[in-house]
This record gives sequence, C-alpha cells and structure tokens, in this order.
Amino acid sequence: MSQIEFQILSPSEESLILLIANWYHEEWKIPLDKILLKLQSVVNDESQIQLLMTIDSIPVATGGIYHHVGLLDVVPRFKEYKHWLGLVYTIPSMRQKGYGALLCEHLESIARDRKIPELYLFSDSAVNLYKRLGWMEMEVVPYGSRLVTVMRRSLLG
Repeated sequence: MSQIEFQILSPSEESLILLIANWYHEEWKIPLDKILLKLQSVVNDESQIQLLMTIDSIPVATGGIYHHVGLLDVVPRFKEYKHWLGLVYTIPSMRQKGYGALLCEHLESIARDRKIPELYLFSDSAVNLYKRLGWMEMEVVPYGSRLVTVMRRSLLG
C-alpha cells in the first residue's frame, strides 16, 4: 500500500521549491524567476499555503492557496476575493488517478481549519473536476487567449 503524505512547504525547503517551480515552468511556461519569487513569497507568508503531495516520499503533486493569482491583474474586480486555490499540478505519469482531487480536498481542509470561509479558483481545463468536488461556477471571463471559468467553494456550514 502506497503512503500518501501532504506537506506545507516552508522557506528552508529550497530544493522542493525549485522542483515545483520547474514543474510550473514546464507545464505553463511561467518564467522561472517569476514563479520562484511567487513561491518564496508564499512560503514566507503563513496566511498562504504551498502544499506538496508525496507518494512513498516521491513528490507527485502540488497546489496552493494564494492571495494573488494572475487573473487579478486582468480582471481587477476579483481582487475582493482573498483566497484563491491555484496552480494545481500533478506530474504527467500520475494524472487521471484522482491525486489532483485529493490534493484539492486537502487544501480545502486546511483552509477550513484556518477558518477561511470560502475559496475561489479559475480554470479552463478542470472545470468538471471542480464541479464534482462541489465548486460552483460564477462566470466565464477572457484570460489571455483563453476563456476561464471562475468558481467559488463555500467552506462553512
């Protein structure tokens, strides 16, 4: 039986931060210097989270809860929403096995424990996954060359 573990990254875990930055760079072409700065600011801020999922001590997935996501630069009215689930990534060999959903559920649990009343996200590729997990569609907006769905998940009650 495989052992699945979750770890909130801390600033001292530089090799794991670099690994995640490389994943994001490869998947979404986010410039390495830009994503490293973001990850370092997140792990140095206790009100944000970068979560790493390992299976038998091997890193396989990551994601976080952030105060700022790229969409806010394009659609500033969304800045009223303070907690964004984002940058959910699973290594290609482990996709379609439920690990992304497990990671999201764990992030939601941490947010609940921290008394965060609701989370927001945007996606163009995993909308059905998030609907299955209980997220509600708010609206569809243009983001670069894509149309993304902004979603909300209430954590209280």
